[in-house]
Order: sequence, then structure tokens, then C-alpha cells
Amino acid sequence: MIVAISVNPRLGTEVPGTLLRDYADEIDEVRVIYYVTALRTITIVAYIEA
Repeated sequence: MIVAISVNPRLGTEVPGTLLRDYADEIDEVRVIYYVTALRTITIVAYIEA
């Protein structure tokens, strides 16, 4: 799941009014809220397991 985001940082949906992105993976039952910097570095803000 983290690998998928690192390969394609645009996988998640944009959180309106912020620079954050939200990605949910139903197979692993994980939700990640993250930020992609100008240099395409991914900073994870929240990692939630269901």
C-alpha cells in the first residue's frame, strides 16, 4: 500500500481546501492521509488500520 503511493503519489483523492491527499485500501483495510512535497517526497500525516 505504501509502495503503491510511492509509485503513484496521485492515487489518493485531494482533501478540499488543503494540500493533503486521502487514500483508502479496502484489501488491507488501511487509510492513509499524506502530503506530497514539491520534490515528490511523501509525508504521511495519518495511518489508520481498520
